[in-house]
Amino acid sequence: MPDSSAEHHSTDVIIIGAGPVGLFAVFELGLLGLQAHVIDIMDKVGGQCAELYPEKAILDIPSRLRITGQELVNDLVAQTEPFKPVMHLAEMAASISKLENGKWRLVTDVGTVIEAPVICIAGGGGSFTPKKPKLERLDEFEGKSVFYSVRRMENFRGKRVMIAGGGDSALDWTVNLNPIVSGMSLVHRRNEFRGMQATVDQMYALVKEGKVDLNIAEPVRLNGANGKLESVTLKSAEKGEYDVPADIFMPFYGLTMKLGPIAEWGINLDSNKIPVSTETFETNVPGIFCIGDMCDYPGKLKLILSGFHESALMAHGSFHYARPNQKLRFEHTTSSSSIQAKIGVSA
Repeated sequence: MPDSSAEHHSTDVIIIGAGPVGLFAVFELGLLGLQAHVIDIMDKVGGQCAELYPEKAILDIPSRLRITGQELVNDLVAQTEPFKPVMHLAEMAASISKLENGKWRLVTDVGTVIEAPVICIAGGGGSFTPKKPKLERLDEFEGKSVFYSVRRMENFRGKRVMIAGGGDSALDWTVNLNPIVSGMSLVHRRNEFRGMQATVDQMYALVKEGKVDLNIAEPVRLNGANGKLESVTLKSAEKGEYDVPADIFMPFYGLTMKLGPIAEWGINLDSNKIPVSTETFETNVPGIFCIGDMCDYPGKLKLILSGFHESALMAHGSFHYARPNQKLRFEHTTSSSSIQAKIGVSA
């Protein structure tokens, strides 16, 4: 039984995941008069955009020629403000159960209880942790000289930076940090890269200009004391072991995704993805919906803009559970005075 001293809430929709898609879902639900509580295992909103790419440029948001991950999150948060969502951050959705009145009861890992007729999973790929290199003393340097994301580019100004990896993240930051660092090294185990070809070409151009030291090798040892990195020992077939000076080491080996308790909720899963109906984005369990990277359907594209589309259809599908005795009126924000009043703007 839940702790009687824990928080108890009742709402229309529980959203699991406070990334961009979850935040936009708050807005779409609000347009229909539905209230949302949002749960996220992280201690801040924004999902991967805020945690891993806050200063990375996103170029495929409609009408925005360029916007950073954090700017996008900030704008989405501002867009939700008229609807006053309740955020439960640094909490994980631990268990759900069906009540006699047809609603869901969700309990978080800290004992918060939320009841609602609808649950919407918008958790991206689930909770994520970086894949760490197998290096001795790694924990001594983490958070001081070893980082798995770029939260503030200015922190790297004037530093000798070594980036490890061959995917988009490694290549993007090799290019984007290059103008502000005092030295940039890129290490990858082979001279083939998985990133976008345009970024690969940019990286090779910087190598040709002498602005990036490309090493086809593997890191084997971190050198320094008291968390302060001095160099990284690399090993290659041609050179054997050799040291490369570095103040900061950034391994981008991808993320380990974990669905957590969601995998135990009776929802159909296919390779850790959740199949949904493209009409409403409902799962096989009535009243549980899924949007964003975690949902799957024919033609699925893992894009933020696709998640925005999914949010709108999910909101309309949720209405019939949250307001079973009301008829849904479809209105456009450009012409509906009631919607404009909710948002606090006038046409």
